[in-house]
Amino acid sequence: MYPKLKFALSMAIFGSIGLFSIKTGLPSIELVFVRCVCASVLLGFIWGIHSLKAKNQIKAAIPRREYILALLCGVFLIINWVFFFRSFEVMPITVAVSIYHLAPVIVLLLGTFIFKEKITGLGLVFFFICFLGTLLVGGIHQQSSIADFLSNGVLWAFAAALFYALTSITGKGIQTLSPLATTVIQTTLGIILLFPLVDWSNFLHLTFENWFYILITGFIHTGFVFYLFFSGLRELKAQTIAILVFIDPIVAILLDVLILNYRPDMLQLAGILLVFAGISYSPRKAKNIEKVAVG
Repeated sequence: MYPKLKFALSMAIFGSIGLFSIKTGLPSIELVFVRCVCASVLLGFIWGIHSLKAKNQIKAAIPRREYILALLCGVFLIINWVFFFRSFEVMPITVAVSIYHLAPVIVLLLGTFIFKEKITGLGLVFFFICFLGTLLVGGIHQQSSIADFLSNGVLWAFAAALFYALTSITGKGIQTLSPLATTVIQTTLGIILLFPLVDWSNFLHLTFENWFYILITGFIHTGFVFYLFFSGLRELKAQTIAILVFIDPIVAILLDVLILNYRPDMLQLAGILLVFAGISYSPRKAKNIEKVAVG
């Protein structure tokens, strides 16, 4: 399969995860736990096959620091997933996805403090555009107070974007450990972290249809998508990736509108356009995106 097709397909599949997560009937913690289990099984199997094929090849020594970074990155990733799916429980998919995709902008903003990267005047303009778009898409004009606005799910989506950004920044330090190995380590860590928090009673009421969506979300949206994502990622130019990643939110919004009948008002629609107009600036400035994990 061609790298562009692999990457585009991974984005299209992940774009449907909001719809599928709603159909699972599981709260965010339980759903992320299942994702981690399914991904660990599938990607662990693929990793094992790759390791057997490469057993006679000379491998670079992996510093302990990279394992520590992979674990820290895994903590951020799991928290990101929990907040991301929690946002779907309390707000429309279109709104959650639009706010969630502020992550590249947050990466650039954090980069000014962590890596001392300079922000240009144009960059500040795009940050303001994203901020204004977030307020509109979040429905601030529909709320009677700031407290009401923040309680409608905006904080969950923004927190997910923040931890996605932290995942991306932490991942920049992982240079030797393969993306596949890194992901298996992170999802296995997710199983360990979430196991004590799982409410097993949430699995008792599930129907056959629920389990169908749960397994698809686990094995396809997590395991298979990660495999497609990473196998296509390294063979693509940054400019190509910056364009193809927009397939994800486009698919998510289309499914929300066409299947779940979500209808944003004119100001929310303007907010969506502003957010993605602002986001379009950040991929041009982003670096080292090879280690960024797909949602």
